[in-house]
Amino acid sequence: MAKAVLYRMDLPNYTCGYGTAARDLLRASGFEVEEHILRTRPETDAFKDKHHIATTPLIFIDGQKIGGFTDLKTHLRAQKPKRKGLWRNR
Repeated sequence: MAKAVLYRMDLPNYTCGYGTAARDLLRASGFEVEEHILRTRPETDAFKDKHHIATTPLIFIDGQKIGGFTDLKTHLRAQKPKRKGLWRNR
């Protein structure tokens, strides 16, 4: 099973919806998810500065930086094998 590391924000008054969506998508795609939750604004800001990002979540798969939720969807779509010869008539 491939491993994903997810850093997401869950503050006392705000939970990042993209972070929870990324976690759910990773699990549904068969990944073992190691979750790191950023619980304070200073912790979140320091994390974003360290990784040179403007928003969370931040996802790594097998040590490779993927990016945020939209980047994850693009990455997973690119990993799916393309099916050839299947044409639908409409």
